[in-house]
Amino acid sequence: MAELFASGRIIDLILALVACEALALLVWRWRRGRGPSPIALIGNIAAGACLMIALRAALSGAHWTIIAGSLLGSLVAHVADLWFRLHEEQSKALGRRSQLGEPGTSTDTAAFNRRQQARMISS
Repeated sequence: MAELFASGRIIDLILALVACEALALLVWRWRRGRGPSPIALIGNIAAGACLMIALRAALSGAHWTIIAGSLLGSLVAHVADLWFRLHEEQSKALGRRSQLGEPGTSTDTAAFNRRQQARMISS
């Protein structure tokens, strides 16, 4: 077990589990129409994956540039994730439906409510 940690192979297992989690969340969204948007999920997963790659590089004694590059990749992914989240929050605050939000028409949209009201009036 100590060798698994010392070699950094434990990070490979964790990255595989994270990839399975991301795939499961994307399938959940595809089948149920709910869950994190793919862009938000990718930004979040990429930031964490880059941190884990940096840890693996440090554990295995890789050159400092590999570690620094992985940390830089994590920073870029994190900033992108924050930008998408803030853009989504700003759109909600202004009453606009975000392009990154839930797909399709929901009962919360004005278009759906107008159709429902028109059906009730004509009935």
